[in-house]
Amino acid sequence: MRVLTVCLSFVLLLTHAMAGLAAPLDREALAPFIVPPMSLGERLNDEGVWQLLNSGGAEAGFVFETEPMAPLPGFSGASINMLVVLDLDGRFLDVKLISHNEPIFVSGLGEAPFHQFFEQYRGHSISDSLVVGSPYGSGSDGSALVYLDGVTKATASVRIAHESILAATLKVAREKMSGIATGPPAYPNQDYSEDLTWSDLVDQGLVVRRTVSNSEIDAEFAGTIWEYDDPEGRADPDGTYLDLWVVDIGPQSIARAVLSDGTFEELQSFMAIADTDEPVLVIETARHGLITDDFVRNTSPDLISAEQGGFPIAFRDADIFIQLHSDVPEELHDGTALILRTDRRLGFDPTSEWTLNVKGLREHGVFQPEIGSVTIGTTLSSDPRFFNRPEVVRPRPPWLDALWNRAADLVVLSGFLIGLIALLGFGLNSLAGHRYFIPIRLAILAFMTVFVGWWGQGQLSIATPLAVIRTAFEGGSFAFLLYDPFSLLLWAVSILGFVLWGRGLFCGWLCPFGALQEFAHHIGRVLHLPQIEPSEAWDDRLKWLKYVVLAGLVALVFTAPARLDKAIEVEPFKTAITTFFIREWYYVAYAVCLLLSSMVLFKGFCRYACPLGAVMAIGGLVRGRDWIARRAECGSPCQLCKVKCSYGAIRKTGEIQYSECFQCLDCVTIHDDPEQCVPLILAAKNGRSLQKVAA
Repeated sequence: MRVLTVCLSFVLLLTHAMAGLAAPLDREALAPFIVPPMSLGERLNDEGVWQLLNSGGAEAGFVFETEPMAPLPGFSGASINMLVVLDLDGRFLDVKLISHNEPIFVSGLGEAPFHQFFEQYRGHSISDSLVVGSPYGSGSDGSALVYLDGVTKATASVRIAHESILAATLKVAREKMSGIATGPPAYPNQDYSEDLTWSDLVDQGLVVRRTVSNSEIDAEFAGTIWEYDDPEGRADPDGTYLDLWVVDIGPQSIARAVLSDGTFEELQSFMAIADTDEPVLVIETARHGLITDDFVRNTSPDLISAEQGGFPIAFRDADIFIQLHSDVPEELHDGTALILRTDRRLGFDPTSEWTLNVKGLREHGVFQPEIGSVTIGTTLSSDPRFFNRPEVVRPRPPWLDALWNRAADLVVLSGFLIGLIALLGFGLNSLAGHRYFIPIRLAILAFMTVFVGWWGQGQLSIATPLAVIRTAFEGGSFAFLLYDPFSLLLWAVSILGFVLWGRGLFCGWLCPFGALQEFAHHIGRVLHLPQIEPSEAWDDRLKWLKYVVLAGLVALVFTAPARLDKAIEVEPFKTAITTFFIREWYYVAYAVCLLLSSMVLFKGFCRYACPLGAVMAIGGLVRGRDWIARRAECGSPCQLCKVKCSYGAIRKTGEIQYSECFQCLDCVTIHDDPEQCVPLILAAKNGRSLQKVAA
């Protein structure tokens, strides 16, 4: 309890230290990330959203950081900050890494794989259903999901980064690009066929007509300097100024009823290429004419605009030669006709109400005349029966996707853990007394090293508890824990072990690096290397070192979190297990030296320096029982268990020091063996029985 009290007091004193999220970067810091000829424009809000300008200085998109808007904590507890560059159509022009403290990338795999992961976003749209694939999964399931390749050994980190990118991007889209659709749009059902005539279209409201008389347009300009600038209209107030016909010809049944066979075929050829465009036919038969003398084909008509839901719709000319169906009234054949097109991915829904706006212009003056305009709106929508509206493909939640991708590994690990807990919980004494106990134990440790450690990347680390502390302090989300279900299962079982056995379950059975140290010890014994046994006094002193290391790491969480990723390297786990010794030489040398030292000093790192071991020892204080049976004679006069305990976890009194017990079961073996246990041997000689007592 003294250790727990000291550590908790230390943490409470640090809670007033500096913490908090970084402010958005300024122009000087962000500008180097923008690739010419693009440049950074004006700052648009306090959350770090900037304009993206093209070479001509016009707005071309948006630039923003993810951390100010979606600060999801990574495995270091700190957010991963990315720079996102979007164009006005909602496509990713670039995603770049700005800063992070993810341990696996800082000095393990290096940052190159992280940068390569972000390159995959280029060209994708925010309307795509982007998910992170997994090295453990198939990478594609034939659905509408778009998979991004994850990074082996760091899938959880890239999932966190991906979720941060999506959260920040969709926030910008909603606030700055509200016309952008974030889901699949409705599209014409090409399999639907219906025989229709022009009269059918008019009767069913599929063709919308808007007429404006000369007197009505005069009334719009009344009271302005352009009031008397249309003598032709004033001479014929009842005449027609605008006679506009509008029809959505995306559905083939409607297009066939409106267009000649040749124009229909040309339109279908166009639609086969531009399959996300929605074509709309507009015809004007009166004075207005729809276009000016400056109009250029295949561009946006300067007198026509549209909006839906309060947001603009970008229409442009499809540049298709138009001949109408013979059923269409003759006066429409002589009018001005345009087929306009807009990309449905930009938010246009033809089945919802939208407005086509036509400008009416007047000029006042002879030299450099002043131009006045009024807007004439026509509201329409298409019948949903001609369209398909695909069900929005919702990616699985990231935690569920991670769980699914590691399903096979989790099944194997679950079976192993259930068997191990059952063995230790119900057959512990028989296991300890088995003639092949050491080979059985080494086989279990080999499974932990190879499958759980090197294959499954299930080496638990002090990084996780430190990230939990930082997240709790800053009030963030703990969802990052769910992104690595393999390790989370090991954590759950280790915490269960606190109650049943103390720290021993993890430190003695579930730690891959601990297993490597034990193998090194056995190799040292085979080689007959001299063993180092610290004196009892020094052993007691050195056992406090791990708590000092833990306290130092906790201090860094609150005072210098940027240095935490380097400080965590006191654990050799990343080198020996995560990267399989493939990294910088000095990290490899450190890990190898620890393993070599284990050949002469039994599991020295685990006993004296491991900060995670300190966490496990503190967690073991909730242990609910003394699971190692003792006798009154243990300690006095018998000291055999104490002498044989390689961990120094048995006091002279015979009492078990559970905060240092690694569950090696050597003392259980001696306690139950009538040929080793001194009290049992003496009792057998005297013909009496002994009672077990808890200690």
